[in-house]
Amino acid sequence: MIQATKAISVATSLMVNLGVPESDAELTARAIITSDVWGSPSHGLMRLPFYLQRLSVGGINPKATLDAISNRGATKSFDGNAGLGHWQLWRGAEIGTQLAKDSGISLVSIKNSNHCGALGVYVYPALDAGEIALVFTNGPAVMPAVGGNAPLLSTSPIAVGIPATQPIIIDLATSAVARGKIASAAKSGGSIPEGWAVDSSGNPVTDAQAALKAMLAPLGGAKGFALGLMVEAISAGLSGGALAREVPDMFNSSDDSRPQQISHTVITIDPRSLGETAAYKRFDEMAEGITNTGGRVPGAKRVHPLKIDNKEFTLAAPVLSDLNNWCEKLGVPQLS
Repeated sequence: MIQATKAISVATSLMVNLGVPESDAELTARAIITSDVWGSPSHGLMRLPFYLQRLSVGGINPKATLDAISNRGATKSFDGNAGLGHWQLWRGAEIGTQLAKDSGISLVSIKNSNHCGALGVYVYPALDAGEIALVFTNGPAVMPAVGGNAPLLSTSPIAVGIPATQPIIIDLATSAVARGKIASAAKSGGSIPEGWAVDSSGNPVTDAQAALKAMLAPLGGAKGFALGLMVEAISAGLSGGALAREVPDMFNSSDDSRPQQISHTVITIDPRSLGETAAYKRFDEMAEGITNTGGRVPGAKRVHPLKIDNKEFTLAAPVLSDLNNWCEKLGVPQLS
């Protein structure tokens, strides 16, 4: 078992050794390792070697800052200057939370950023303030239109946090599966279920390595593609950033030196601004309705990203090996 505190320390040190300021590196490490603690290793430390490689060759700018582009009332937009998406989106969510406190609702847009991991991490600043957060991001094109023969959209994930007493956290890709799950299977040389990926002729692909270069089927067919199109519009379209088909792929080593130019958008709502505090009671009733009928509240088992330090998790042997190789390369004590 790996202790989260140690993993955060090691991951932070690796990024600092590649030039990332410690505060940005620690926030990024915490966001990454939260995925492992949540039992979603496809967005956890498995991805860190890809970020490290991109940091080392220029695909990610270690010294990036969030630079304001526009500031109009409760809407703000930023240029991420090719920085790590994790710390940039967390800070954007914090800014959105404060703006919603002041104005009732806010929108924060970040363009020219990079991959940010599990999108559900970024609803917590709003949840801590008793607010609703809707988070959107794009990435490299992997999903075709229904009947199409070329990828147009990323997995186009959506995350929503609803501040019930037991927070409701919705976090999903609009493709049939998150691409990280395929990458995780490819890492171990495995296969994937039929229906996750297709080739340009629409034939199923079940070899995980081949699927990383294939296309992902939309979740629920045309409905999933339509939702993905909405995500693309609210993230890249709204920000003026790169559309999915222009975004370099972190799983393609020939793209390592190219910034991804990914866009993130956070919309934050303060229910109290509507003058109806009964909203919180309604949120609790929604959650209770799920559990009282034998269901599970989405996100119920998730641990707050700022409270994972004493948690433990397992790592696949190939992932641990990759990380320890980077530790040796950068002069950082090995993870295990």
